[in-house]
Amino acid sequence: MAYALGWITGLALLLIERENRFVRFHALQSTIVFGALCTLWFVGLSIPIIGWLISFMLIPPLSAVLWVLLIVKAYRGQRFKLPLAGDIAEERS
Repeated sequence: MAYALGWITGLALLLIERENRFVRFHALQSTIVFGALCTLWFVGLSIPIIGWLISFMLIPPLSAVLWVLLIVKAYRGQRFKLPLAGDIAEERS
């Protein structure tokens, strides 16, 4: 569930779940990863041409691949860490 609606469900689970470290890890990783991608999307939209290309051609496919990968890994019970976000999520969950 942490990855269902990106950073929104990640943040909701962070606020609700207090005990389960596995759920908190994936919720925090979701919040960090998809929050950063959402921020990059909006920053890219504010930069003419190059930013627009990045916002429409790079961020959506990257988000989709990460979304599917992270959902599958969490469903299988794996604590899959992305390079930066996973380290932060692991130490704070």
